[in-house]
Amino acid sequence: MRIIFPLALVAVFGIFALVIVGFAYNWVSFEKPLGEQPVAFPHDIHAGSGLGYLSDGTQVGQLNLPCVQCHLYVEKSRFATVPPMQVCKNCHQNLPARTSEQQKLKVYLDNNEAIPWVKIHNVPKHVYFSHKRHIKAGVPCESCHGDMTVVKTVTRVRSFEMGFCVSCHRANNAPQDCWTCHH
Repeated sequence: MRIIFPLALVAVFGIFALVIVGFAYNWVSFEKPLGEQPVAFPHDIHAGSGLGYLSDGTQVGQLNLPCVQCHLYVEKSRFATVPPMQVCKNCHQNLPARTSEQQKLKVYLDNNEAIPWVKIHNVPKHVYFSHKRHIKAGVPCESCHGDMTVVKTVTRVRSFEMGFCVSCHRANNAPQDCWTCHH
């Protein structure tokens, strides 16, 4: 009898420790630091309006492209996806590669090779998120992704934790039942 209580106590604390480790693993796997992108894509040049600077210091006019110009599936799919290479080719195929980043892009284009972009936003597998649904509801991209018109390097600006999503749903009178997002 004397040994049962200490064993039960160790078992309870052991299970508690495993739960904590599980939560920590889940957090790290979805919020891990980003790696470096294979090509430094200047969102500010593509999405911004006014003047911007290339990586070599050259001043250029910004293109003021809407997100859907490159992220073709954001209005049609759950996923925004990275642009297919043909989207990059449409504009860059005949442009001179003036910077080291444009030279990297040109190598991918010339080899007809997809750029191995590092994924920035991860949503846990148990969460259902649809870009299409949010775009149709009129939620601007910058609500979650930040203002891409001024961003040189894309980083996470939101953690996409449940509290962030729920507060946005409440503020915008969107569905708040569990099954909206958890399948």
